[in-house]
Amino acid sequence: MAYHEGSTHDVDDHGTSPAEIAIGVIIGRSSEFFDFFVFAIASVLVFPRVIFPFATPLEGVMLSFGVFALAFIARPFGTVLFMWVDRRYGRGFKLTAALFLLGCATAGIAFMPDYSIAGGYAILILSIMRIAQGLALGGTWDGLASLLAMNAPPERRGWYAMIPQLGAPVGLFVASALFVYLVTSMPETDFLEWGWRYPFFVAFAINVVALFARLRIVVTSEYERLFQTLELQPTRLRETLQAEGVNILIGAFTPLATFALFHMVTVFPLSWVYLKTTSDVPAFLAVEIGTAVIGLAAVTGSGALADRMGRRALLLVCAVAIGIFALVAPRLLDGGLVGEFFYMVVGFALLGFSFGQSSGAVASRFEQRHRYTASALTSDLAWLFGAGFAPLVALYLATHYGIFSSGAYLLSGAIVTVVALLLSQRLEMR
Repeated sequence: MAYHEGSTHDVDDHGTSPAEIAIGVIIGRSSEFFDFFVFAIASVLVFPRVIFPFATPLEGVMLSFGVFALAFIARPFGTVLFMWVDRRYGRGFKLTAALFLLGCATAGIAFMPDYSIAGGYAILILSIMRIAQGLALGGTWDGLASLLAMNAPPERRGWYAMIPQLGAPVGLFVASALFVYLVTSMPETDFLEWGWRYPFFVAFAINVVALFARLRIVVTSEYERLFQTLELQPTRLRETLQAEGVNILIGAFTPLATFALFHMVTVFPLSWVYLKTTSDVPAFLAVEIGTAVIGLAAVTGSGALADRMGRRALLLVCAVAIGIFALVAPRLLDGGLVGEFFYMVVGFALLGFSFGQSSGAVASRFEQRHRYTASALTSDLAWLFGAGFAPLVALYLATHYGIFSSGAYLLSGAIVTVVALLLSQRLEMR
């Protein structure tokens, strides 16, 4: 990507360097994952008690996980809706509208009444806000990650592919730290009455910052010129599915092991510790904070490894390693604080190396004309299939058939990933 040093262009015409795009991508993804983890943690610690107080603790968490999944179901519909907005009104307007909707939905959760005040309407309001978050997340796809990858030197593609993925451990670190502070600094009654709302206010503020960071890039004429040159323009759903349907489907299943592991080391273990063990929840969140740093280091390391051994080879090795981890993970998670610590350390290390390269595993096979829309749909479906119901399914299996059944669930995801990677390789060889 060209960057004109020493130029005196106006703000609208300034050159956009890969570093600027990378910063915009990291800020945008960090804000999205912060929203994600705030809702996920609240689904375990808050919503079962203030939105579903009529249910048992287990039933309350599972009902919360059901609401949590609504965003993943809504996200592909949001992509289709906002792609239409993109074609009609432009990417700047689309991104502003999507982040405005995301901010309003997040702030709406902060202001909503609980079950003691609104009864069943509280459940309805939370569900509507969660669906709105999912629709908005579909609209926040700005193509910056694709643009960044396409402008990467051939020998550094793995490094540039991992940059957007840094947002996940950053978002988890901040969200977990904020909940640890709130849970340990105030009485439980205050936390459940009003303290839990504070992270959603913070999420709204972070979304505003992310909006301006991303708009600074997407409204420049340089950005638009590069998108037009590279043909990264939104295409209609039917046209995209006809041209790239097979690749989208393979791409959606390729990171299944990664996204299943994503929830198996973030959301599910928190619910298991909360419901089934005597471990201290703030202490476990502190472990998540520390292991998020390990995940951050592993994501960064995945870039160098992918450039050396190839992205597909790295994902294949990681899928096999995740399958092996699935066989021992349940025993670790059920092994007290020490076992939980090793579960998180190993899990986050594997997650970082696989998650760091999961987003671009198949995108390079899309035709330029369809890459923008096809990449967005692939991401939506991958999260839906791999992550949307993972906490709910894993908790249901573990509580009804034993903790080892959650390992079998993770193992199935690893097998699907291996099959998808091998199928993708075979199609490329034709």
